[in-house]
Amino acid sequence: MSATNSFHQAISPLPRAFFQRDSRELAVHLLGKVIRHYHQGHWLSARIIETEAYLREEKGSHASLGLTPSRRALFMDAGTLYMYYARGGDSLNISAAGEGDGVLIKSGYPVVDDISGPDSLALMQELNPAASGQVRPTTKLCNGQTLLCRSLHLKVPVWNAQVPDPDLLVIDDDGYRPHQIIQTTRLGIPLGRDEHLPYRFVDSAYAPWCTRNPLGRTRQEGRDYQLIDNVSEWKAC
Repeated sequence: MSATNSFHQAISPLPRAFFQRDSRELAVHLLGKVIRHYHQGHWLSARIIETEAYLREEKGSHASLGLTPSRRALFMDAGTLYMYYARGGDSLNISAAGEGDGVLIKSGYPVVDDISGPDSLALMQELNPAASGQVRPTTKLCNGQTLLCRSLHLKVPVWNAQVPDPDLLVIDDDGYRPHQIIQTTRLGIPLGRDEHLPYRFVDSAYAPWCTRNPLGRTRQEGRDYQLIDNVSEWKAC
């Protein structure tokens, strides 16, 4: 998969109304969109390739634990950014239509285009080197929620409970649309906290580069995952 994007020439930020939908549907429709953060004179960009939806009433949701100052963003208007620390790193979420509902941006894939050139990709690699100190491969630069935020330089103190800013941070529609989406269970949900719910969504074209490939050798369609082909008309059951 190439990081080069040929889909558009100008940034097209998503309107606030885009986020005003069920978190599961939002999780599906965010796939393929591009997060762009302006940092050090460059637009750092990554395509959203993996999301997880959360509903307030289910036990895997942060909002199920109640409204607190740190979780207030989930209870704010749809399209509000909710950021928190996950395993010591920053993590990006977006509130949805239901109070307390939201979508975790689980993984991305770097984008190089007219807006975010090779210098932008180089800066992302500088911000997020491999553990050895060497350059992290493009395919592994954003494959996880904390790696994504590190590569885009998105920080909890700056962006939690904020909304995207057209001058600094946008979620961009560049015209790309996934042809097929994989629906499966979320990752890292403790036993007894609704770990069975199939609220993880992956663009199948990018499956090898998400947090964990849902199409592994031992996994079977119908048992471990479902395929969504008619993406534009998909609705949460």
